[in-house]
Amino acid sequence: MASEEGSLRALESLMTEFFHSCTTNERKREIEELLNNFAQQTGAWRHCLFFLSNTRNEYVMMYSLTVFENLVNKMWIGVASQDKMEIRSCLPKLLLAQHKSVPYFIRNKLCKVIVDIGRQDWPMFYHDFFTSTLQLIQSPPLAPLGLMMLKTTSEELACPREDLSVARKDELRKLLLEQVPTVLGLLTDILETYWDKHSVIASTPPPSPTSGESVELLGSLFQGSQYSKLLCQPMAALDNESQQLCCLVLECLAHLFSWIPLSTSITPTLLASIFHFARFGCDLRTKAKTGCFISSNSSSSNGQLNPGTMLPTSNGGGRNGQQSEGNKVDRARLGVLAMTCVNELVSKNCVPMDFEEYLLRMFQQTFFLLQKLTRENNAHTVKTRLQELDESYLEKFTDFLRLFVSVHLRRIESSPQFPIVEFLGLLFKFTFNQPTHEGYFACLDIWSVFLDFLTTKIKSRLADRESVLNRYKDALVLLLREVLNRIQFRYNQAQLEELDDETLDDDQQTEWQRYLRQSLEVVAKVMELLPSHAFSTLFPVLQDNLDVYLGLQQFIVTNGTNRRLNISAENDCRRLHCSLRDLSSLLQAVGRLAEHFIGEVFAARFNDALVVVERLVEVTCYGSQTSLYDLETAVPSVLKPDLIDVHAQALAALQAYSHWLAQFYSEVHSQNQSQFMNLITSTIDASSPLITTKVPEKLLLSACHLMVSITSTVRPVFLVTLPAVRNIFNLITAENQTRRLPQEAHMLVCRALSNMLLLPWPNLPESEQQWQTRSSNHASLLAALAREYKGIRGTVNITPRQTDLNNMKAVIQQTLPVLRDVVDSISGESTKSRQICYQSLQESVQVSLSLFPVFIQQPDVTDEMLAFFLTLFQALRVQMGVAFTGQIIHTFLSMFTREQLAASILQEGSAGCRVVQKFLKILQVVVQEPGQAFKPFLPSILSLCMEQVYPVVAERSSPDVKAEMFELLYQILHQNWRYFFKTSVLTSVQRGAAEETMENEAQFTAAMQAFGQSFLQPDIHIFKQNIFYLELLNSKHKLYHRKLFRTSMLFHFINVLLQVLLHKSHDLLQEEITLAIYNMACVDFDAFYSAFMPEFLNGCQGVDTSQRAVLARNFKLERDLPSFTQSVQRLVNDLRYYRLCNSSLPTGTIKL
Repeated sequence: MASEEGSLRALESLMTEFFHSCTTNERKREIEELLNNFAQQTGAWRHCLFFLSNTRNEYVMMYSLTVFENLVNKMWIGVASQDKMEIRSCLPKLLLAQHKSVPYFIRNKLCKVIVDIGRQDWPMFYHDFFTSTLQLIQSPPLAPLGLMMLKTTSEELACPREDLSVARKDELRKLLLEQVPTVLGLLTDILETYWDKHSVIASTPPPSPTSGESVELLGSLFQGSQYSKLLCQPMAALDNESQQLCCLVLECLAHLFSWIPLSTSITPTLLASIFHFARFGCDLRTKAKTGCFISSNSSSSNGQLNPGTMLPTSNGGGRNGQQSEGNKVDRARLGVLAMTCVNELVSKNCVPMDFEEYLLRMFQQTFFLLQKLTRENNAHTVKTRLQELDESYLEKFTDFLRLFVSVHLRRIESSPQFPIVEFLGLLFKFTFNQPTHEGYFACLDIWSVFLDFLTTKIKSRLADRESVLNRYKDALVLLLREVLNRIQFRYNQAQLEELDDETLDDDQQTEWQRYLRQSLEVVAKVMELLPSHAFSTLFPVLQDNLDVYLGLQQFIVTNGTNRRLNISAENDCRRLHCSLRDLSSLLQAVGRLAEHFIGEVFAARFNDALVVVERLVEVTCYGSQTSLYDLETAVPSVLKPDLIDVHAQALAALQAYSHWLAQFYSEVHSQNQSQFMNLITSTIDASSPLITTKVPEKLLLSACHLMVSITSTVRPVFLVTLPAVRNIFNLITAENQTRRLPQEAHMLVCRALSNMLLLPWPNLPESEQQWQTRSSNHASLLAALAREYKGIRGTVNITPRQTDLNNMKAVIQQTLPVLRDVVDSISGESTKSRQICYQSLQESVQVSLSLFPVFIQQPDVTDEMLAFFLTLFQALRVQMGVAFTGQIIHTFLSMFTREQLAASILQEGSAGCRVVQKFLKILQVVVQEPGQAFKPFLPSILSLCMEQVYPVVAERSSPDVKAEMFELLYQILHQNWRYFFKTSVLTSVQRGAAEETMENEAQFTAAMQAFGQSFLQPDIHIFKQNIFYLELLNSKHKLYHRKLFRTSMLFHFINVLLQVLLHKSHDLLQEEITLAIYNMACVDFDAFYSAFMPEFLNGCQGVDTSQRAVLARNFKLERDLPSFTQSVQRLVNDLRYYRLCNSSLPTGTIKL
């Protein structure tokens, strides 16, 4: 005893020293080693038992429990049965003796250790494990401890970790499921007992004047519901101890519901009890008043407070005002936990037939709460009610609504007992009284899901479309109007001004942009269902704000060269600011609706769309003519950005209607030719004055994008003749580029001009396309754009000075992106467009090829050049011709030596690395080309891939280069399969596939080895990509069935993939890996089961012969994918489990 006492004092001293702030890291390592050595001694647990019984030092307690935890989870199989019995007996006694005196985290840890023992030994060797927990729950003083044990049991046994065999996991789940009815019955009794006990007296006071509302409140939603009266009972006045106990019960239920299936064990009584406690979340955080006790416990069912009702003092229910306020948090927590239980049930999509009635009952009960939350009275508006609720409760309630709409609405909607329209009314009030932006966003998401549901339903039931729509029309109309109001400063200034419009989130949008985008998505979805109504709601609002904007001209005062907006009164400036912000939002809304005017509905909605487009053209012309962006204003930091934004949004909205203009051009422009021409001419007149360096960039880019859309989507034949377009052409092609546009704008304008000359005109035959004139104009355009670039060729032979070199680089980096963009924009167009484009580009391409060797040591320039060549190969390889394409590839292959490649690849993330990536992408395009033209390059491409790139990247991460290299390998194999396998259809029929002719075997084997090697490396993205490529090669070319693969590679691949599963290094890809193993095994199941599996198990380290036999026996000889997957998962789990057990067997002393 004395020695143990001494050990305890020494341990206390060590632990205190370890956690002392002055202890050095070196000394901590020494102490850690001492403690680890002690823990590994046989019988260390006896000392720990003494320590736990005799210390008050928390560090010592935690260390001792960690020793027990380690013993139970990692060494239990090697512990003597007598010792196990003693531990099973002592630890529960210790828990009972000390659970009130030790800190909660020590108590919880001790509970977990006992549960871990039960996980191993119940019921065979620890038969009273579960019954003792149930006994604790039934004993009032020990009920909290019992509930703690129950919750831990549910957490650790229902979904155990992998340190158990699959058979044991299944056994535990089955044992627990048998106990579920008993457990749920016990928990129901506790909730009912405490509710009844504390509400007996609370229900006796005379009814308040407002209590009659409770019946009306239920409305038709609950007619005939046997629970409506129960839910109208006054709230129970729980004392603190009772609240804590009920919280524990609800925590247990929440975890149980997360894994038990929906069944009749979840009784109506239990559901009713949970909903009683969910009402606590509706409890307002009312400030207590001196001398008068006010509590939500006395509130009537509609949420009004009744100051005249005094709470009983029995059972600890009586509290003064201050204490009551302190209990609000606990009561709110009860509500949160109850809603967590409800959400666990509602989140289950698989609902048995016999549970559907319960589900309906649950929804009725929850919507009682929703009515309670959204009920207005004299004391509170809905908004103030929601503001005063606990935030977590509100979140849980919103989660419930989301789950209900997304998972169960299709089940419940048609039930006569569930009035869906009344529910939508409640959801509407709940949505538009949310106290936070995040809450409002979450509710908008729910409406989006509902609108998607409704759209799908209508599409599947076109016959009664009108009756379905009429049922919901009022709700949709209200929703549309309110969402539109919420995005306008005119109605919602206070909230909108709180939104951040500067900081970008992960999706590269500000809080304001997210708010607007989500709102407009809802508007667009309503528009799809009620197009005419949505338009007639939105357009007048837009008109009102447009009138203000168009009326600004009268306030412009010109003084010499200065132009000023003569609005200076603070109130007027604020009103103008709000109106301009609203106009900007409404223009975005109008643009978002453009898609609902085209396609099949074009003719039916033509007049509405025409009104919109004419108005947008008028606004953009007005903005450009009056140059509002250039005015001096009283508040320049606010009004100037507003004016610029409105102008830019008007141009963007007009751009959104380019598809409508294209349909107008192709379908009805012959009848309304002058009308169409006026629209296009005015659009160009509105955008062309903005294409200058004097205009703010936001506005400039909007004008450029509009030009691109007109030239690429609408393609009017007369565009090239317009003076405004000729002016832009002259601006871009002028020799003196001192006033050059910013790069992005310059690129967009060049694309627009190129599209105008290259893209075929709609509605005209080939003979009227004027290709010759357009071709010469396009050649002039590109000659002007590449003027400086072509001039470099004559100067590169002289060794340039650094300044000249920098100038050359600047020219290359300015010109090539523009040429690349021109090519990219016509990549999917007709042959004629691509021919003309290549003719115009030919000289620039030749220049690029001759400059390439000169700049090979300048990776930033080479990167730009290869990007250009990559686009050429993707879009114009046919036009370039085989000979010239071959010359380019030959140049590249000769320039990229092994040293050059290695130097570039080793600088991960650098320009050099990007150069190699683009080079590999170019080769991918080449090997995908059908026909024989580029086949002669295959050997050198394969050689470059396997002998030059692969050795450099094989042992390094180099993820970007690796990804491109493996894609190239895949494309070589996929597009050139017959380079390796010569078998023709005839020989397959004559000889059978077994005698296939194999060529270039060494290169094929090297490629397969590279794929195999990638599965041994940690990069999960490369792993996923490569397993996908192998599966594709198998589905398209029967890779796994090929004789060479089948006989010399198949088992190696299966072995590697199984080892990956065993090491859990790529757990995110379990499904993909298991599917690949199945597809490989099913090539020859007999060989897999008779040859591979025995060989694999014999090679497995860390398991004995009998365990191998069990593993083999449990791997069922099934040939369907689900059964095979289950067998693989069982094999992996049990093999890991056996290794863990065997590593803990005693050899003199217990080893970890």
